[in-house]
Amino acid sequence: MSDTEFRPIDWRSACETDVGTVREVNEDAILLRPDIHLWAVADGMGGHSVGDIASQTVVAALESIDGAELLSEFVDQVDDALIKANSEIIAYSENYLNSAPMGTTVVSLITRGRVGVCLWVGDSRLYRLRGGELSQLSRDHSQVEELVQMGVITPEQAIDHPDSHVITRAVGGETDVYVDINLFSVQIGDTFLLCSDGLYNAVEIEDIADCLAVREPDDASTELMRRALGNHAKDNVSLVVVRGEAGNC
Repeated sequence: MSDTEFRPIDWRSACETDVGTVREVNEDAILLRPDIHLWAVADGMGGHSVGDIASQTVVAALESIDGAELLSEFVDQVDDALIKANSEIIAYSENYLNSAPMGTTVVSLITRGRVGVCLWVGDSRLYRLRGGELSQLSRDHSQVEELVQMGVITPEQAIDHPDSHVITRAVGGETDVYVDINLFSVQIGDTFLLCSDGLYNAVEIEDIADCLAVREPDDASTELMRRALGNHAKDNVSLVVVRGEAGNC
């Protein structure tokens, strides 16, 4: 086994967020914590200012954790932060909005060594580009995704389905929040994309892969946003690009 397999990975990241071409308020929020290897995108729901509060509550909760060295403890910290944010969002709605619906999706990526973990709620997504192949590492918590999993409709039919925006989980949606977790390998050269549905509904998957193939995260994120806005994105668009490069031994 060669020494290069054990070289440390340096993670470089860049982000973009925009209100899009239709909405008046950006209800998304982004977190970049390269110091502890944590990144997240949250997509708030509930209307003017309310969605902002929900997504920002999640990001603030994640911002407060210190990123434990032990992976299992780090995962617990993120999970606990999302549970805490869920309670805070529900309390806000009860105290200020007469319990009107509000909430947010969230997708997060953490890395330790050669292991990555995705924790998510809702339909914001994590993709990985490896060897020119783009893979979705999260699975949407949505009615349409459930229909696809049951074989009622095909993935192609899901794209333009009338219920494509109906999600089945959100932080702040119910008293108990259930966070899905996916563990996977990471390696030098991997490029990850965390994004809200405003991006993948505006940019074709093939175009997303082309943009991520650009070496620099800054260039990739800029080009992804340019294409989303050029395609008249109807929702807020937020994305984080994270790329692993060979570090010094």
